[in-house]
Amino acid sequence: MIQIGFSGLVLAVLLIIFFISSAIKVLREYERGVVFRLGRLIPVKGPGLVIIWPVIDKLVKVSLRTITMDVPSQDIITKDNVTVKVNAVVYFRVVDPTKAITDVQDFEYATSLISQTTLRSVLGQSNLDDLLAKRDELNAQLQKIIDEQTEPWGVKVTTVEVKNVDLPIEMQRAIARQAEAERERRAKVIHAEGEFQASQKLAQAAEIIGTQPTAIQLRFLQTLTEVASDKSSTTIFPIPIDLFEPFFRKAQKEAGEA
Repeated sequence: MIQIGFSGLVLAVLLIIFFISSAIKVLREYERGVVFRLGRLIPVKGPGLVIIWPVIDKLVKVSLRTITMDVPSQDIITKDNVTVKVNAVVYFRVVDPTKAITDVQDFEYATSLISQTTLRSVLGQSNLDDLLAKRDELNAQLQKIIDEQTEPWGVKVTTVEVKNVDLPIEMQRAIARQAEAERERRAKVIHAEGEFQASQKLAQAAEIIGTQPTAIQLRFLQTLTEVASDKSSTTIFPIPIDLFEPFFRKAQKEAGEA
C-alpha cells in the first residue's frame, strides 16, 4: 500500500508539472498567440506570460517581425518578345495574426506564390528597356499589387526589389553594340561642337587682326620664334613686304619734312 501510495504521489506530481508547463507560455515582444478554445477563436494573447488550458486550448505563435523572402527566378517574355530570367526579394510582415492564421492555410507560402505570379504578370507587360532603366517604378508597382492581394490575410508587403535580370547571350551582345554606337555618336557630336566653337573663335580673331595690321606682324614674329626654337632643322621662309611697310612710311614722312 505504501508503494502504491508513493507511486501515485509521483504520478500526481508529474501530472501537475506537465499541466503547469503546458498551461504557461511565454511570448516574446515580437510574438503573438492565436488561441483556439475547443476549436473556437478567442482574443489574441501576448506578449509576456500567457496561461492556457491544456488539451482544451491550442496556441499558435505568430511572429510580427519582417520576413525576407526570395522569389525564385521566373522565365518572363517581355512586351517586345525578349525572354529573360528575373528574380526578386519581398519584405513583408504580419499585421493581423488572427487573419494570418484563420484566413489562409500558410501565409508565407501563399505570399510566395502571389509574388511569383505577379512578377511574371507585371514584368511581362513591360519592354526590356523599361525593365532595365525603370527598376524603381516597377518595384513600386509590384509592391502595390502584391500588398493589395495579401491584405485580406493580414499581411503587409513593405518592399519588393527586382534583384537580377539575366539576358540571353545574343541580347547582351546587341546591347553592348548599341552602347558602343551610342558612345561613338556622343564622341562625334562633342568633336563637332568643339570644331564649331574653334571656328567661331578663329573668325573673331581674324576680325580683330584684320582691323589691326600691327597685330599681323606681331603674330608673324611670334610664329618665327616658335619655328626657330627647333634647332634640328633649317627653315627658309619669305619675308613679306608688308612687314617693312611701317618703316617705309616713316622714311617717307621724314623725307617730306626735310
